[in-house]
Amino acid sequence: MGDRLRLAVGVIGNASSLLLYAAPILTFSKVIKKRSTEEFSCIPYIVALSNCLLYAWYGSPVVSYRWENFPVVTINGLGIILELSFIFIYLWFAQTKGKIKAGVIATIVILLFSITAIISTFVFHDHHHRKVFVGTIGLLCSVSMYAAPLVVVKQVIMTKSVEFMPFYLSFFSFLTSVLWLAYGLLSHDLLLASPNLVGLPLGILQLGLYCKYNKRVSTEAPSKWDLEQNNNEEFKQMQLLTNENINGKELKNTA
Repeated sequence: MGDRLRLAVGVIGNASSLLLYAAPILTFSKVIKKRSTEEFSCIPYIVALSNCLLYAWYGSPVVSYRWENFPVVTINGLGIILELSFIFIYLWFAQTKGKIKAGVIATIVILLFSITAIISTFVFHDHHHRKVFVGTIGLLCSVSMYAAPLVVVKQVIMTKSVEFMPFYLSFFSFLTSVLWLAYGLLSHDLLLASPNLVGLPLGILQLGLYCKYNKRVSTEAPSKWDLEQNNNEEFKQMQLLTNENINGKELKNTA
C-alpha cells in the first residue's frame, strides 16, 4: 500500500512538475512575438536547469539503488530539455550584455554539474555515499532554484506590478513543492523532501504578492467605458470651444 501511494504521488508530482517546467512557454511565446526579452531574467531558468541535471543524476542507477527513483529521472530529463530550450530562446533575443551574462552563468552551471558527476562516480564507491553527496549539492541547488524568483519578487514589490512574474509559474511551483515533499516523506528520503520545505513558503509568498498587486492593477486600471466617457467629454469640450470661437468671430465681423 505504501509503495503504491508513493508511486501515485510520484506520478502526480511528475505531472505537476511538467506543468511547472512548461509554464514559461507562455512567457517565451511573448518574447518570440516581440523579438525582445524586455525585463525578463534568465537566472531562474539556468538555476532550474542545474536542479534538473543534478536530480536526474541523483535518480539514475549510478547514484540511487537501481530505479528506485525512476519518477525523479523522467521528469528531470524532460525538465532539462525544456530549460535548455528557454535558455536558447533567451540567448537568441537578448541584448549583448544579457547574452554574455546568461552564457557565463550557464557555462559555470554545466561545469559544476560535470565535476559533481565525476566525483560521485569515481570517488565514492557505494550508493549511500553517492546519494548523500549528490543529494546535498542538489539540496543547495534546489534552495537556489526556489530563491531565484526572489529577484522577480523584488521587482514586483518595487514596481507594484506582476507583469514579469507569471502566475502559472508561481502556482505550479507551490503545487510541485507540496507533492514532492509528500513523495520524499513517503520514500523516507530527507534529501528529496528537504528542498521543498524551502520551496513551499516561497511559493506561498509569490502567490500572495500576485494576489495583492494583480488586484491593485485591476482596480487602478481604467475600464474601457471610463475611457470612452472621458473621450466623449473631451470631444464635447472641444466642440464648445470651437463654437465659442466661431461666435466670437461672427460678432466681430458684424460690428
